[in-house]
Amino acid sequence: MSIWVLERGSMNKAVLSNKQAVVTEITDKIKNSDSTIVCEYRGLSVAEVTELRRSLRAEDVEFKVYKNTMFERACDDCGFEALKDALVGPNAFAFSKDATAPARVLAKFAKKHKALILKKGIVEGKVVDEATVKELSLLPNRDGMLSMLLSCLQSPVSSFARVVKAVAEAKEATAPVAETKAEAPAAEAKEEAPVKEEAKPEKEAKEEAAPEKAAKEEAEVKAAE
Repeated sequence: MSIWVLERGSMNKAVLSNKQAVVTEITDKIKNSDSTIVCEYRGLSVAEVTELRRSLRAEDVEFKVYKNTMFERACDDCGFEALKDALVGPNAFAFSKDATAPARVLAKFAKKHKALILKKGIVEGKVVDEATVKELSLLPNRDGMLSMLLSCLQSPVSSFARVVKAVAEAKEATAPVAETKAEAPAAEAKEEAPVKEEAKPEKEAKEEAAPEKAAKEEAEVKAAE
């Protein structure tokens, strides 16, 4: 066996080993990411790609370029064969532990740079189409979503608290007036009530009536004479 054949065999093994290492790397990235987005960057300049990488890095999104064949093998290993039809043309891949960050940053960049085309993706273990990727791009980041959730949870509580406070204040404002109005008629009734004459003792009544009776009897006697 010639030295050339041996060297060729060694080179093939090295190439296969390198390819397998790349497939393993892609597989790990897919498994460890909540979002993996495929995009075609044909037509972007080097400066534009650099700008895009910088924008993605600011959101903790990793941006890598792999050969489609390597990514296809990784999809086979992960069970995401439905993504393989998007692996056509010069593609790049965005990986992140934030489910919305890659789609959001890529979509924002694509508005100014029409050469960037968003394709399919893998989000929280499911293959999603281009329409879903664009819908995800409209959502805020994780902190933003938590803030929105907290706002929704606090809103009914704060409204209820304001209503309770208003009712309490209204009661405090009307209570003294009600008491005054209730007390006023009672006071007026007390002032207008006639003073009853105290009943005289029976003995005094008889003594007062005695002279009148005597005068009447005396008149009757004179009349008889």
